[in-house]
Amino acid sequence: MAVYVDPAVWPYGRMIMCHMVADSLHELHAMASRLGIDRRHFQGRARYPHYDICKAKRRRALELGARQVSTRHIIAVGRRLVEKG
Repeated sequence: MAVYVDPAVWPYGRMIMCHMVADSLHELHAMASRLGIDRRHFQGRARYPHYDICKAKRRRALELGARQVSTRHIIAVGRRLVEKG
């Protein structure tokens, strides 16, 4: 089981964001909690469940063991998570 982040390339206001997904919702929320991200920022109604995180949080997620992957990989993991239900 793992947590994944894609490249930080998505502009949001003055920030540059990335997506964070995981092999399970439990892992995803646990990592978000470790990063100090409030649960209200969870994107549960998007095409796939994820958090949008800023570059600083991304860097910290990598320090905590998240894996850097392509956006294509993020989408594939997210789709598998949706299929699990």
